[in-house]
Amino acid sequence: MDLDLRLIVVLLPVILAGGWAVYNIGQVAIRQIQAFLSKS
Repeated sequence: MDLDLRLIVVLLPVILAGGWAVYNIGQVAIRQIQAFLSKS
């Protein structure tokens, strides 16, 4: 099963953007949780 190169070219930026968004949201979420835990 070999993927069509066009499919890879289309999906790669989407996967990268999704991964970047998840990474950034995760960083913010961790900071929020740490701030919440250190307050109490």
